[in-house]
Amino acid sequence: MKTIKEITQALKMAQHYEPWMDGIQEDGRSGVQKAWQQYCKRLEKQRQLLAAHQEKLKFDASYLPHENAYLAGTDEAGRGPLAGPVVTAAVILPNYCEELHGINDSKQLSKELRENYAKRIKEHAIAYAIHFQSADEIDRLNIYEATRQSMKKSIEGLAIQPDFVLADAMTLPIDIAQASIVKGDAKSLAIAAASILAKTARDHYMEGLHEQFPLYGFAQHAGYGTKQHLEALAQFGPTSHHRKTFEPIKSMIAKRE
Repeated sequence: MKTIKEITQALKMAQHYEPWMDGIQEDGRSGVQKAWQQYCKRLEKQRQLLAAHQEKLKFDASYLPHENAYLAGTDEAGRGPLAGPVVTAAVILPNYCEELHGINDSKQLSKELRENYAKRIKEHAIAYAIHFQSADEIDRLNIYEATRQSMKKSIEGLAIQPDFVLADAMTLPIDIAQASIVKGDAKSLAIAAASILAKTARDHYMEGLHEQFPLYGFAQHAGYGTKQHLEALAQFGPTSHHRKTFEPIKSMIAKRE
């Protein structure tokens, strides 16, 4: 008879049901039952992730104008912060991509998972592009239009031009067939992949900004209006990377003039 430790280790390594597992449910040892329950939960989670992955693929495929068409997803990161760019990404994925199981809206993933998926997306994507829209452009255009123009540029930056574009809740100024998808990063694999690339690229940018302006804490809050950030603004004033048309920065500048 196998020991509890041996069974536990074997179940941790197993990726699917195997003949040697017959009879485990009748094993009266509590340690074996605990390991079995953990194995069943892990397999159920994998089943759910696979089902969600297939649903996203099916959703994307429903927009393809023909079998060999290229579909791009595009999304943004950083519309709400007081500082830093809004970053957009566009991604064209293969029709079948098992390596991207588990991809979801970037906000639903841990930083470690986002980084891991970003690496996989870049390795397996047919094409991808990332665009940074500066705080100055955001102030000049307004955040909505700046995001639209940035998405347009990320699509134009793709090495292969798509036949159809799915955008997360945005209608774009492009001459390519498109659809605006509300909560698209939860429905479309291509949009979810773009969401991850945009978010990770922006996080890296803000970490670099933190090195230039360590007093503002950009690495911690990524430019969002946290208590720490607002206190730094009140004490040191805005940097060239702050959005001058966003409150409370707009009022701060007006008071100083």
